[in-house]
Amino acid sequence: MKVYQQSFTKETPLNDHFIGFEPMVIFLFVSPSFGPQKSFIEKLHSLYPNAIKIGCSTAGEILGNQVYDNSVALTAVAFDHVKLKLVEVDIEDVDGDSFNAGKSISTQCQGPSLRHILVLSDGLNVNGAELVKGLHDELSESVSITGGLAGDGPDFGKTFVIINDQITNKKIGALAFYGDDLKIGFGSKGGWDSFGVERLVTKSNKNVLYELDNQPALSLYKSFLGDKAKDLPSSGLLFPLSLRDDDNKTPVVRTILAIDEEAQSLTFAGNIPEGAYVRLMKANVDRIINGAEKSAIITKETMNDECQLAFLISCVGRRLVMKQLVEEEVEAVNDVLGPQVSTTGFYSYGEIAPFDKFTPCALHNQTMTITTFAE
Repeated sequence: MKVYQQSFTKETPLNDHFIGFEPMVIFLFVSPSFGPQKSFIEKLHSLYPNAIKIGCSTAGEILGNQVYDNSVALTAVAFDHVKLKLVEVDIEDVDGDSFNAGKSISTQCQGPSLRHILVLSDGLNVNGAELVKGLHDELSESVSITGGLAGDGPDFGKTFVIINDQITNKKIGALAFYGDDLKIGFGSKGGWDSFGVERLVTKSNKNVLYELDNQPALSLYKSFLGDKAKDLPSSGLLFPLSLRDDDNKTPVVRTILAIDEEAQSLTFAGNIPEGAYVRLMKANVDRIINGAEKSAIITKETMNDECQLAFLISCVGRRLVMKQLVEEEVEAVNDVLGPQVSTTGFYSYGEIAPFDKFTPCALHNQTMTITTFAE
């Protein structure tokens, strides 16, 4: 495997054939505030027309031990034995049905020696939990799935996905990996603490929550936030919900994407089913960094080998809590994985991964999710 990495700002020129080898795939994690997005992608595509390009917008770009803003984190890879296939689904083509979008992706990816699917999705127009269910629907348990939902800083305005030379929203891109020589590791941990009483979801519709304990969800949630309620939905990143139900024996975390004052509802990145139980969560920096380290330990255990390439997808809420200490969670991961690893990734609106090798893939919020590759 050959890997080339570079961080670009709007002042960094794209020189002819700067990578130094012919890449099979170029991963691009791009700040929404990076000005020349369109011209950068078009120029890159003209320089490397045969390479797959896949990426998305972020709430922060990860490269090595650094977390950047207003940049492009570029990672180019040439595998020795692995084959790749890029697939895409326009969300509007499936009538906004995230389950069918996931099912369409897994159907397109099916083939001999399929090992892994890396999914990058629009972060605002997708129900991540339904997307994951669709991905799993007809897929062998031997195929792992990881990925994330695109970010837009703390603004929740517009996210985008990169598919070759196109930058578009309401799109899901997926990269399928084929080959018996590919070794994959993955893990996902949070580090947030639940507090307060557990409440019953008494009215909801998929990822829209209307009532908790027969009380309007938004007004009840605002009562917990106090002065921070005026900054919703972004302040909701600091106080997600822990959810447990029949499908999630191990509690998963759900983060707010939007609010509706008239309906008194909260829209989350994943489903909040009726009959589920939720509790409010909060975080401290030490626990979050420790969670990132545990995720790296789990990832290394699932692989049983030295990794060469690592994707870190962490939640924007974690970044808002850690502020200037955000790079410490990235450093904690790299300290575990080792100096030989090439690390990239982004801060997201949702993370897709199993907790570990014994659990199925799920949508997470507020976690550090890691995927590692080696040949």
